[in-house]
Amino acid sequence: MHYSLGDYVLDIAQNAVESGAGTVRIDFAETEESFSVAVADDGVGMAEEELARALDPFYTDGKKHARRKVGLGLPFLVQATRQAEGSFRIESEKGKGTTVAFGFPKGNVDAPPLGDLPGLFRAALCLPGDHEMTIRRTRSSPEGSLSYELSRSELSEALGGLERADSLALLLGFLASQEEAD
Repeated sequence: MHYSLGDYVLDIAQNAVESGAGTVRIDFAETEESFSVAVADDGVGMAEEELARALDPFYTDGKKHARRKVGLGLPFLVQATRQAEGSFRIESEKGKGTTVAFGFPKGNVDAPPLGDLPGLFRAALCLPGDHEMTIRRTRSSPEGSLSYELSRSELSEALGGLERADSLALLLGFLASQEEAD
């Protein structure tokens, strides 16, 4: 189930990695009024008919989860954005990749909570496989602003990999410090 914005982002990032993407980029922007996210990949992409099926909650190709009879990630996201008067867009081209972009107004009671961004970013960066991931985070408000960009390969090199508990603890501490910077 998706309880926070971070849950949607991680689901989409995992789909990108599992689609064979060599690169995944997550843009996460926050203003005083809204959150907006775009996840872009260079994976296998989808043809128009596949894209329509991806938004159908009663369809799954059975490849990712062989026993599952439905695919609810994107349909839940579409429903949540509509309910909260947000935005949703998906673009995909076979052989080129997919971009999923969505946003929520902060003031709408139906908008999901932000969630644990450092935990989200760590989980996304640690998705298994041989791929590059970049995360760009911006926030602007009357109290201040922040902007940072993370690179999976650079963080892995600096930490000696992203598999060991000590590296993951250092990564989480670093990510939390980035969120606190104003």
